[in-house]
This record gives sequence, structure tokens and C-alpha cells, in this order.
Amino acid sequence: MRNPWPWAVLVLSVVLVGFLATCEAHRQPNFIVILADDVGWGDLGANWAETKETPHLDELAAEGTRFVDFHSAASTCSPSRASLLTGRLGARTGVTHNFAVTSVGGLPLNETTLAEVLREAGYSTGAIGKWHLGHHGRHHPSFRGFDYFFGIPYSHDMGCTDTPGYNLPPCPPCPQHGTAARVARRDCYTEVALPLFENVTIVQQPANLSSLAARYAQEAARFIQRASDSGRPFFLYLALAHMHVPLEVPSLPPSASGIYGAALSEMDALVGWIKQVADSQGKGSTLLWFTGDNGPWAQKCELAGRLGPFVGAWQRQRGGSSAKQTTWEGGHRVPALVYWPGHIPANRTSSALLSTLDIFPTLVALAGASLPLNRRFDGLDVSPVLFGWSDVGHKVLLHPNSGAAGKYGEIEALRLAQYKAFYTTGGAMACDGSTGPAEHHHPPLIFNLDRDTQEQEPLDVASREYQAVLPAISRAYTQALEGIMTDNITAADYSKDPAVTPCCSRQHVACRCQVPRVHPAMPDHRQEPRARWLCL
Repeated sequence: MRNPWPWAVLVLSVVLVGFLATCEAHRQPNFIVILADDVGWGDLGANWAETKETPHLDELAAEGTRFVDFHSAASTCSPSRASLLTGRLGARTGVTHNFAVTSVGGLPLNETTLAEVLREAGYSTGAIGKWHLGHHGRHHPSFRGFDYFFGIPYSHDMGCTDTPGYNLPPCPPCPQHGTAARVARRDCYTEVALPLFENVTIVQQPANLSSLAARYAQEAARFIQRASDSGRPFFLYLALAHMHVPLEVPSLPPSASGIYGAALSEMDALVGWIKQVADSQGKGSTLLWFTGDNGPWAQKCELAGRLGPFVGAWQRQRGGSSAKQTTWEGGHRVPALVYWPGHIPANRTSSALLSTLDIFPTLVALAGASLPLNRRFDGLDVSPVLFGWSDVGHKVLLHPNSGAAGKYGEIEALRLAQYKAFYTTGGAMACDGSTGPAEHHHPPLIFNLDRDTQEQEPLDVASREYQAVLPAISRAYTQALEGIMTDNITAADYSKDPAVTPCCSRQHVACRCQVPRVHPAMPDHRQEPRARWLCL
């Protein structure tokens, strides 16, 4: 009689291989969301042929899917970030404009973040970079679902530094010890230095902008490695300082497009590095989503990004900006790339109407988790679009006022298929200092974006096309407002108190930390000494 064990081993091997394949198929993917700041749709070479500084991002587009009709949920920092992390518009969360250095509140505590949902689903969660959703008390990211935080509490122009970089108007460095006179400059923060946090601890104040990008890359790589070593899936939210002013130009060869181009090249290299690190942990195990929080800050002139074709010509003819803070395409249409080898089609371009609002429900679904109850979401699970099974996104997309004319957070524009309706225009500053008159439009201005990407000529009110589409737009607008009013709406606390300003030493000028002397031998010349100050 022959030995039956070889057959038993073969059967067991087949069963084991099948079991492991099933486990692999159901393994939760890792997620990396990279959010650029004030980036233009035309800042991506894959979008705009004139842009030459983004080879790594262009490679990401070639190896993943590029979304050309993708929009931020708001046109300025705090509301856009709140919507990304909750899947809800500011009209629901109460986050309608930016929080300040002295803000007591932040994203309301009864709003559930993406990090909280994913951590409950077994993920290791990390936030690196800019937060800008409240830094005082339990509004700090360490209490909003993130296991690890390394970054700055708000925009890096909201505190002085010793390396002020390039800005318009230029801002002075932080005052030194014994400085008697402090020169007040418009739009410059000169009293308190920009803090850099690790979790709830200030590790540097003022933060060194020259090395900030390198430190973000280093900490991101460390987080990914730690999470991989733990065997848990991870969610990394990497909110870059690029391309927000002040721009810090690295030691790169001079760019033909000047300071902005050099900074854009640095951002591109950083994204390429993060992709390389993620792939090193197992190619195909990590979904990487790159996008922006809003469009370029036009009043910064040559230090602002590129709009591509979305110039908002109607507004420009009347003065004022058609970019950041506005509801023109240049304010909220942003680059978007999704990369996930073996899952998301490579070298594909999608024209589906999508939004940063969709990141929350999509990643929750891909993680096998559930959305929070007792609230409505403005985002959609767009995984069928990511996988190339569909090219249908939103039927209606709402655009809130983010600091231009009108009331903060109110829905001032609406997208329905190729049509876009404006109820309020004007009120945002352009490079030349003009803001354009605040105008309310009843009936609304309506543009056909398929024919008029520049938003130059609204449809004639008397035209058959206008009359045909107006009823559908009016219904969609009314239904949207009713849906918000009947939802579980929260209110953000925008009160201010100088006592909550992050400060590691009130005894020193500009809250400077006293950095201890460090042994001269350091493994990485870019790594800086860390002074640790608890900031609760």
C-alpha cells in the first residue's frame, strides 16, 4: 500500500493557498491621502502641457487614474479640510471659514472624522502636515482619531519664522531676543512664532520652513514603517505646506518658472518619495489619493498657482479673483490622482464629477467599515468609478461661499451636469488688488461648461437652453437647501482667546523654545534637535 501522506500534503497545500488568497483578497488596504495646499488644476503636467515641474505626479497619473472634473468641497483651508475628513459640507458641520491662531474651537466634537471610523475598523492612523481644524483642547488631531500627529496647527503663514521664505507682501523673520521694536506688516504674523507639533507636544517654535518638507517626508516614512511592522493596515493623511505661501525654495537647479516652479518641483519630489515608500511595503497594498484643498491664491501674483483653462473670465472682466475663496472653477476644481496597482486602472482619465467629499465614504467602504448614523453625507462611495466600472459621479454638486461675496458657508453656486449656476459673484481679491463688485443673481447666471470652460459667457436668459435648464437647477437648489436644513446640523465655535495660542515659552520673545544643545554627530544632517514642550 502506497504512503497516503504526499496526497494529503498536496491537498493541504491547495487548501492553504486558497485560504491565503482569500485572506489577501479581503485584506484591508492601506490608505494615503496627500492634500496639497492652494494647488492649481494647471499645476499638474498631466493636466496642463505648459507645466514641466511634475514628473513624479505625471508618472502617478500614468500608473493610476486621473480625474479632470474633481472639486474641493470649499475654496479655503478649514472648510475644505473639514469636509474631506467628514464627508459633509460646512453648512452641515458648521465649519464655514478658517480658524485663527487664537481660536478656542474647531471642527465640532460631535462630527465624526474619517480617522475615527478607520481606527475603529482596525487601522493605524496618522496625520502629518497642516491641520487647521482647531488646536485647543480636544480639537487637536490627537483627539480626533489620529494615533500620531506631526505637523503645524494651521497655515504656515500664520506665525513668524526665522526662515520666512517668499511671500507677497514679504514678511519679516521672528523678532530675536532683546529686539525692542517690532514692525507691523499687513498680512504678517510677527508676535508669535509658528509651532511644530509631535502629537500634543511642541517640538520646535519657530518651525524651520527650510527643512519642513524633508521632516514631513521622514515622519511619513517612519509612520508607514511602524504601521507595517505592526501588521495593521494604516491611514496616512499627509497635508502638505506646498503650494501655500510663504514658498521655501529648496537647493534645486533654477527653474525656468522661477520661485513657484522650484517649490512645485519640491512638492513633486516629495510625492514621488511617498509613493516609493508605499510601494516598498508591498506594491498593490496601498491606495494613494492625491488632490488639493482649493485653487490658487490669486492675490499672491507670481507666487500663486496655475488655473489651466479655468480662468473665470466673466469675473476677471469685472475685476477680482476667480480662484481661491470663490465659487468659480479656478477656486475649487483641483488636480486629483488615484493610484492603487492591480485594482485601479492605469493611464486612465475620468471625467466623472467628483469631490473631496467622496474620499470619506469611499475609503470607509473599501475598509469594510460603516458610515456614522444619524447624519447625512454629501459625499458618495465612488469606488465603482475608481475601479473603472462606471464614469458616473454626482448629479448635483454644491459650492459654498468660502470668503468671497455673500455669507460664509452659504451655497452660492451649483453644478448640474454640464451646467453651473451662480447666485452670488465677486468679493475676492486679485493680484492687482481689485475685488470685483459683490453681485447677487436672481435668476442665476448659468454657464455651459462643456462649451465654455473659461466661464466667459453666461447663457442668455431669454434663450431656449436657459429656459430649459433653469427649472431643473431651481429644483436641485431648493432640494439641496431643504436637505441641509432638515439634517443633523452642528455649529462650530469661532470664539477667540489669546490664551489658547500655542506657545512653548511665554517668557521668550515670539514664544521661542529654548532648544537644548545636541551632540554634534547626527545621522541625518536634515534632522533637527527636538525641544519638547507639552501643550494641552
